[in-house]
Amino acid sequence: MATSALPKSEKLKPQIVKTPSEADWTTPQAMAIPEGGYFPGKVEQGRYGPIFPKTPACYGFSVIAKVIPGKEGIIRNHAKVIEKAIADSPDTLAVLKAHYLRWVVFKINGESYMMYQGIFDTDFDKYCEDASVLFGKTGIQSAFEALEGWPADYATNPAAIVKFFREHHWPSFLEYSEHPYVSCDEIKKALKLKAAFSDMLDLMQ
Repeated sequence: MATSALPKSEKLKPQIVKTPSEADWTTPQAMAIPEGGYFPGKVEQGRYGPIFPKTPACYGFSVIAKVIPGKEGIIRNHAKVIEKAIADSPDTLAVLKAHYLRWVVFKINGESYMMYQGIFDTDFDKYCEDASVLFGKTGIQSAFEALEGWPADYATNPAAIVKFFREHHWPSFLEYSEHPYVSCDEIKKALKLKAAFSDMLDLMQ
């Protein structure tokens, strides 16, 4: 087979392929996670056991637990308690560094279960510790008292909350983010900067 050489001006040049990293928030990223929630050979040990890895969506959990029969209403009513607490003091949950929190109640064979999903900037264990301190400081009773196995000393025993959440956490096997690894603080700073620029442009008109 005949071949022809490229002219010198058209010779192929080595291409540098950039690998997405935590610093590159401009490129959407997805991460497939092994069954069990950890990457072999990359497991970090924390105070309460292996630390679940940070993903493009930051840290998070999906906790599922059975609701004590007859107490589903307590959980649903508690949503109003949290709503009012945030309305009265928007920084009530600030220590959790949470992007999103979601509560869902669903039924299996007529029995109620609660799913608690959260995306946050701190690691799994620190989130649980901060939640325990939060309960102790605010005096807000946890809706999770309506869940089977929830520790009675949750407001003073962070380790008990961590244990419960670890035992009821179902690790995801895929996580995606349009703006990977961006923290709550970074998002707020960007929005404040945008607002400042908007105000400046208005003054220039």
